[in-house]
Amino acid sequence: MYSIRQWSVRHSRWLEKFYNGFEKIVVSLHPVWKRIGYDRLDKPVAGAEKLIKGLMFDCQMCGQCALSSTGMSCPMNCPKQLRNGPCGGVRSNGNCEVKPDMKCVWVAAWEGSQNMERGDPIHVVQFAVDHRLQGKSSWLRVAQQKNASTQTSDQS
Repeated sequence: MYSIRQWSVRHSRWLEKFYNGFEKIVVSLHPVWKRIGYDRLDKPVAGAEKLIKGLMFDCQMCGQCALSSTGMSCPMNCPKQLRNGPCGGVRSNGNCEVKPDMKCVWVAAWEGSQNMERGDPIHVVQFAVDHRLQGKSSWLRVAQQKNASTQTSDQS
C-alpha cells in the first residue's frame, strides 16, 4: 500500500487531471443521484470509494477528502492526523517522527502539490475533521455541494 501511495504522489499531475474529469461526471449525475436518493446511495458509493481510494491513496474515509489540495497525499495518514501541515517533528530526512520508516505525509503533500497544475490549493486551510462524516462518500458530498452552490448562484 505504501509504495502505491508514494506512486500516487509522484503522479499527482496525471491523477489531478483524471480526478477533475471524474468529478465533472459525478457532479453532472446529480439529477440521477437526487432521484435515487443521496442517503440511499451513500453506502454502496462509499464502498466503491473506499476500495479505489484505499488502494491508490491509503484513504482513511474521513468523508472530507482533501487529496486535490494536498498533492494526492491523504493527510489522514499522518499518525497525528494533522490536516494543515506538518508537526514540528519532521526528521531531517523528511520522515515522520512517529513512524521513522514513513515519509512525512506533509513532505509528500508538498512534493505532490508542486507537480500539480494548481499547486496553490495546498495553502488553503482545511477545516477540522467532522467525525460524523467518517465512512461516508466524499464523492457524493462534492456532487451535492457543487450543485447546491450552482443553484444558489443561479437564483441570485
